Amino acid sequence: MYRIKNIITIQHPESIHHTNGMIGSWTDWELTQKGKQQAVNIANNLKSELKGKKYLIYSSSLLRTIQTSEIIGEILDVKIITTDVLKERSLGRAIGKSVKWLRENIESEEVTVYDKCFSDAESRSDVWNRLLPFYNKILHDEEENIILISHGDTLSLFNALWLELDIEYLNKINLSGVSGGVSFLYQKESGKKIIKRLSDTSYMKHCAD
Repeated sequence: MYRIKNIITIQHPESIHHTNGMIGSWTDWELTQKGKQQAVNIANNLKSELKGKKYLIYSSSLLRTIQTSEIIGEILDVKIITTDVLKERSLGRAIGKSVKWLRENIESEEVTVYDKCFSDAESRSDVWNRLLPFYNKILHDEEENIILISHGDTLSLFNALWLELDIEYLNKINLSGVSGGVSFLYQKESGKKIIKRLSDTSYMKHCAD
């Protein structure tokens, strides 16, 4: 018998690096004012939908996700656990640089999940291996209702783990979302895993009550 799991994943909404041409990665960008309002809207829409059901939040330790989790955690009255495991992929020496700089100075094109754009960066395989113990933990612990607040590339890998895909499939496909997208993952007692909705952006819209 498997444990029933209701997992909501949230890709942080608009951050400063979405507006200034800089790289996100491990640089500690804040949410923009628009992003903060988007987080409020996500929380209010979830609150009306969850109807008092208690969740636990796991958040990336980067500032833009911490801000997102604090806003959502306060509105939902949910405990937050911060973890480095859910951080975005490290781009090594490109951290703190612009997207233009990366394009002009990239050391190696990323063709497979094992490739790194810089020697001191993480590959997608590295992030997969970083996520795997955490994924196994939440799948088997007693918490039934979980919210994960993280980043685009990290959550795309989490989606692949959820569907029990071999990492090699990610050389051909991707399961990425968009900024502010909310996904709903469910595991039945039979062990069957379902993605009910993937990167739903409607939660960023104002809740009319």
